[in-house]
Amino acid sequence: MSDRIPILSHVKALLALGIPLIGSNVAQVALHVSNTVMLGWYDVTALAAATLATASYVVLFYFGAGFAQAVMPLVAEAAGTGDETTARRVTRMGMWLSVLYGILLLPVMFWSRPLFGLLGQDPAVSELAQTYLRIVGPAIIPALVVMVLRSYLAALGRTQVVLWVTLTGLAVNIVANWALIFGNWGFPALGIAGAATASALVQLVTMGLLAGYAAWLPELRHNRLFQRIWKPDWQAFGRVFWLGWPIGLTSLAESSLFTAAAVMMGWIGPKPLAAHGIAMELTALAFMLHVGLSNAATVRTGRFLGERNWPELRRGAVVALCLSAICGVGIIVTILTIPGPLIELFLSPSETDREAIIAIGTALLAAAAVFQFGDAAQVMALGLLRGVQDTRVPMFIAGLSYWIVGVPASYLLGFHFGLGPQGIWYGLAVGLILAAMLLLLRFWTRALRRE
Repeated sequence: MSDRIPILSHVKALLALGIPLIGSNVAQVALHVSNTVMLGWYDVTALAAATLATASYVVLFYFGAGFAQAVMPLVAEAAGTGDETTARRVTRMGMWLSVLYGILLLPVMFWSRPLFGLLGQDPAVSELAQTYLRIVGPAIIPALVVMVLRSYLAALGRTQVVLWVTLTGLAVNIVANWALIFGNWGFPALGIAGAATASALVQLVTMGLLAGYAAWLPELRHNRLFQRIWKPDWQAFGRVFWLGWPIGLTSLAESSLFTAAAVMMGWIGPKPLAAHGIAMELTALAFMLHVGLSNAATVRTGRFLGERNWPELRRGAVVALCLSAICGVGIIVTILTIPGPLIELFLSPSETDREAIIAIGTALLAAAAVFQFGDAAQVMALGLLRGVQDTRVPMFIAGLSYWIVGVPASYLLGFHFGLGPQGIWYGLAVGLILAAMLLLLRFWTRALRRE
């Protein structure tokens, strides 16, 4: 057994991995935020449509991203044992699965308007949402490959490059949005289609940069990641698939929880839906702090699993949870102190519904403060469980918490008890807090049995 690692060393190692991942995750969400801000300046109907389309895209994307997320603990465990061959094979098969999944999704996104109609959405909003998805839909393939490469590099401790590449993508997105949404610099004013085109361009640029880094960096070149990439490795394919699909369904359950909330907001009207979109972007930015720490915890836990170092695995988990809780306090203080100025960033000063949207958004952010610790705890628990390659039971816990409890609670509080948009978000809080409690119990029950 190795010597006991000081708590401060755990903190430093987690932050060394986590801060670049937090930064890259924040930058990734900022891509959507920049779309939301600029579309909010352009037109509220376009903003509502982008909110609906993005919510749907996220549901589909994060299920497929389960295969990418499975790559992270598998590569981390392989790195802990010095097994470069396994690290290479599971990463390549993660890319295989991502591409195959992306191809299967294309018809759904191309003919999405009837689906939005079945969900009771406004016809004009549904048409614009379909326009967005028809352009951004094919880009889900490079976007999923990007997720695999991010997982591979993060598991090997190469988180700095993930941050810088994502920041580059953010810069490209802002410039392209400015040109294509509003028709600046001689480009046509494409509105929501311009935002979708910019998003697709970013994914292609990001994939190229990460693939180039993984292929040609001298310290990584010996891994030969893209050598005979066309050749299947069915054993590695199966490992990634069986670990990844429960992760995907777990992410699907969580992301679709917020999609269901967007649908219910649409039943109330375009203004609550637009306010929901703004509040979701703000809370998603905050949530990325916890996601980054969760990803770092997955890598650290995977390494300790490879080394069979159970005491440090548990100590590292405690440190990760404490750091996440500290972040949660800062987030709550921020969103309760300055909700109005944050929401105003997303709206044009000339927007006629500006005050109504700010009022609704402020109420939603107050509700978001309720579930901050629950949301943080559940994503940290999921990261720790993925690090020990436990994904199937967490999948069932997530499904129970989010859909059997969370969605009905949102409907009852929002409509039956008359709490409106804020009640819908209180229902989300119920599901997230329950998930956090059950997932933490699952991790510690398993972790304390290991010696």
